[in-house]
Amino acid sequence: MNTVGDLILIVKSRFPLVLVETNEERRILEMIDNACKLEHWACFTWTIADGLRRLGRGAPIPDTTEFRQALRHIDKTAQSGVYVLLDAQPYLVDPVNVRLIKEIAQDFDETARTLVMVSPALDLPQDLKRLAARFVLALPDRGRMRQLIVDEAKRYEAASGKRLRGYMEALDALAEHLAGMCEEDAQRLIRQALHDDGAITFEDVRRALELKHESVGAAGLLEYQVDAGSFADVGGLANLKRWLGVRRAAFSATHAQPAVDVPKGVLLLGVQGSGKSVAAKAVAGTWHLPLLRLDFAVLYNKFQGETERNLRESLKQVEAMAPCVLWIDEIEKGLAADSSGSTDGGLSRRLLGTLLTWMAERKKRVFIVATANDVSQLPPELLRKGRFDEIFFVDLPDTATRAEIFRIHLAKRGLAADGFDVEGLAALTEGYSGAEIEQAIVAGMYEALAKNEPITSGHVRMEIARTRPLSIVMAEHVASLREWAASRTVPAN
Repeated sequence: MNTVGDLILIVKSRFPLVLVETNEERRILEMIDNACKLEHWACFTWTIADGLRRLGRGAPIPDTTEFRQALRHIDKTAQSGVYVLLDAQPYLVDPVNVRLIKEIAQDFDETARTLVMVSPALDLPQDLKRLAARFVLALPDRGRMRQLIVDEAKRYEAASGKRLRGYMEALDALAEHLAGMCEEDAQRLIRQALHDDGAITFEDVRRALELKHESVGAAGLLEYQVDAGSFADVGGLANLKRWLGVRRAAFSATHAQPAVDVPKGVLLLGVQGSGKSVAAKAVAGTWHLPLLRLDFAVLYNKFQGETERNLRESLKQVEAMAPCVLWIDEIEKGLAADSSGSTDGGLSRRLLGTLLTWMAERKKRVFIVATANDVSQLPPELLRKGRFDEIFFVDLPDTATRAEIFRIHLAKRGLAADGFDVEGLAALTEGYSGAEIEQAIVAGMYEALAKNEPITSGHVRMEIARTRPLSIVMAEHVASLREWAASRTVPAN
């Protein structure tokens, strides 16, 4: 329930207590005021600073600053109406206050006095719970945030005499990511964006995402990344890139049709170092979405039930950051297939159940990118159709892709690819992963630095000659993985 009509319905249902957990005090008071005006109800507010007073007007009622005094006054008065008690939580541990509230509630049929308690957190004593209804003040949606941006832009232009600059895509992204925040917090961020440089840019979007993550942070359970890179940093994977490009509009609330299902996510299976993690980051960077990384090792707690609780809490925070990309790295390590549960007391099975339930029931736009190195450890429940939109196999790069990877990593280090025999180096690195190619360049730079000379293709060749890639060291494992993936997955490249 989150509208004025819903609030009126609760009061008319004759609940003597209404609980509202929110930080948006001004917004809920405006809503209560509107409801009372529509129904011609008297409305009072109480704070420890002012005591009881008519909402929006009138002097405070004498001797009502103390919470108990205010309750005694309400209990004795014949004035029916709505009494809004702000920040009452600390006083609900006092048995005298609890008794007074019960007496006000029990006399409701004679004098209809509805106590509305507003606080960021409310926990009623057991005696009062059956008397109370909760009113959920919904956070502003994307449409409301866009209207706030437009309103603030008009004020900025009127005050400064300057026309607002920026990009429509950035404005849409800012409205998208501000959704779910308190209006007051969002307005501050919008004003900061406007007055900073007179423009709305993706830097403003990044700043908004950082603040949003801080406000819903899961006590360090989730790693948050804003600058996640792009597919320009990823060599090869043409099939995966095309697949994601086709589904980008469907994931976007701006362009998606009502009948089109929102993409759920992908599972990237492949050889270690083949670029799965870089690809997961690139999805978020290319789609201009925040990236949240879930690491099962961080969730682990030795006390019974705490690991599962950490997972549930993390998933709540993921939904609060929506739309976003959730990267579950090396998912098999947290959900290893163990049907008996004998190795970990059934913990992995409970975690799997929690994750699968959330994946099936989630309503928010969260695109999952799970990565795995060892398919034999994955439970079959996770691999069935419907959990992910597709399972991609990220194989070792072919010759053309290796050349592309060389160019990417040379450019990252300020080295011109034209000065290197890229094609020759690509031919020498058959069976190398992207990570091993990068390491060959890094090691070659160390070698050149030690000799006080500029790096050349020769330095990189020497490092390649000294290296035994994973495809040789673990040849049997790589062959087995390729054999399994051949008929069960879609090639990423």
